[in-house]
Amino acid sequence: MRSRSADEEHRTSTALELFFDLCFVVAVAQAAGAFEHEVVIDRIGHGVVGYATVFFAIWWAWMNFTWFASAYDTDDVFYRLLTLVQITGALTLAAGVTKALEDSDFTVITLGYVIMRLAMVAQWLRAAYSDPDRRRCCLRYAAGILTVQAGWVGRLALAHEGGPAAFCVLAALELAVPLWAEQPAHTVWHPRHIAERFGLFTLIVLGETVTASTVAVRTALDTDASFGSIAPLAIGGILTVYAMWWLYFTYDVPVQLTSLATSLRWGYGHYIVFGSAAAVGTGLAVNIEHIGGHTHIGPTTAAATYTVPVALYAAVLRVLSHKADPSRTLDVLWTVAVLGILGATFAPGPVLVTGLIAAALVAAMLTTVARERGRPDGRPHR
Repeated sequence: MRSRSADEEHRTSTALELFFDLCFVVAVAQAAGAFEHEVVIDRIGHGVVGYATVFFAIWWAWMNFTWFASAYDTDDVFYRLLTLVQITGALTLAAGVTKALEDSDFTVITLGYVIMRLAMVAQWLRAAYSDPDRRRCCLRYAAGILTVQAGWVGRLALAHEGGPAAFCVLAALELAVPLWAEQPAHTVWHPRHIAERFGLFTLIVLGETVTASTVAVRTALDTDASFGSIAPLAIGGILTVYAMWWLYFTYDVPVQLTSLATSLRWGYGHYIVFGSAAAVGTGLAVNIEHIGGHTHIGPTTAAATYTVPVALYAAVLRVLSHKADPSRTLDVLWTVAVLGILGATFAPGPVLVTGLIAAALVAAMLTTVARERGRPDGRPHR
């Protein structure tokens, strides 16, 4: 299991990686569905904390596999078997999502997470044996992951009150493992492969959002909602998702992945990108249920479940893409758009207003980029 070259030509996602993503999105869908239930019954604080906790496990396990695969994907029998074990862990995690969010019972979800992470330990130990130049780095990854897993298991024995604090400590330790492990020698990743993997998972999450929204619209129409009452939400949702896709795939990501620091910034930022993208579908479903009178929350709260995730997605995406195009004009446009989306929380038809603002941001961004790249000196901002 020797490290693959960062300059390898025609490096693309494999069928196993795509299968891995599709199985992981099951956990994403379960988390979004359970979050919707918590919001609808007016347990918003509990739902937000539970969703953030569960989504951390999903995102972190996915990202660690993705980065390891970019460095050491040999696609042999042992590698495939360990990846399938990780997929089994993801499905186990998905089965425990509802209990975790609704009842704060993290037993099953912890089991699934630990299964995934222990499989990663085996992968890192194999890499340490086969790659002497990066042996210390690989062994640090294995030791760090294994140690933190003991902490996750131990967290189950804590009283309910101590759970959130323990989660914050353990999550911080998880995030610190790569910073510590990469000190002796850096693992090698393929920038275009990483960019493609993150882009594909974003597409899958946006697809799950579209699916959840479609189901909500269909359910509303099958009950007592009229098409006229649902149409503004459907149009606003479509415009929002289209804009989210366009904004994400505007810039050439690989040019930004030039160092460990920038790569970690990119990867860590996707916790919010992925989590907010999935929550948009939840927010739209909540607003549809609110129209039908099936929620225990007020109109402003229902609107916020949609506008806040969209604003978070746009804000973090601009921060991540700033290096690719550090235009002050674009900074102003994105800031105004994010504030406008947050302001839509208090407007009539917040979903439609959000969709229109997001679409206007895309149009303004394209116009600005075209104008600035046509400057007399001819230099783009990249």
